[in-house]
Amino acid sequence: MEKRLDLVPFFEGYVRNYRRMNLLNDHNRSMMTKREIDYFANLGEMLGFDSFIEDSKFDREKGRSRPMDLSWWKWDHRIDIENYAYLALHLERESQWSRDEETIHKLFSETEEGYVPHNVIGIQYVKSGERISYLNRLVEAKNSIQGSHVLMVYRYYDEEYKLERVCGFYFDQSGMKEERKAICKQDELGYWFMCFEEEYSFVGKKEEGL
Repeated sequence: MEKRLDLVPFFEGYVRNYRRMNLLNDHNRSMMTKREIDYFANLGEMLGFDSFIEDSKFDREKGRSRPMDLSWWKWDHRIDIENYAYLALHLERESQWSRDEETIHKLFSETEEGYVPHNVIGIQYVKSGERISYLNRLVEAKNSIQGSHVLMVYRYYDEEYKLERVCGFYFDQSGMKEERKAICKQDELGYWFMCFEEEYSFVGKKEEGL
């Protein structure tokens, strides 16, 4: 049974469906976090997993249980009639860029057998695009041990163009495999939407700046 998912379409779906989350500028970051976690919780249920918000797993380094923003567990009566077969996904979504390393440590913490996620998604605001290379090296180092399929999504504000940059990176145990870029901006009604960078056209002189 294949336990690792192809996470490439997960990022594509996140971008394409962002407008459907109905997020306005009036919504604070807590509401944005909730809507995004709910989106992935519903996606997990549609894919046949059991989704749990604010689940927990034991962190051996901390010596205590720590919350997971979202988990997907696989139930299969053919494998075990009493316990979940495996932890299919651990997702963390963090708005504070000062917690970027902490988010990665949570996703790749040393834990108990049966709690190692086969797939990992991290959605993290960062201070700037320059920070991403360092964080990706940290992900690669930690995942070389954990061996998950990984989607890391980094978001940061671009002062020059007055929009958010959204960068998706895919990893397996051997390292980074693919990168995809998108932008996040408000439409004329004030709702946040995303589209891929190559689909977005700047108006005026800065069009060639992408």
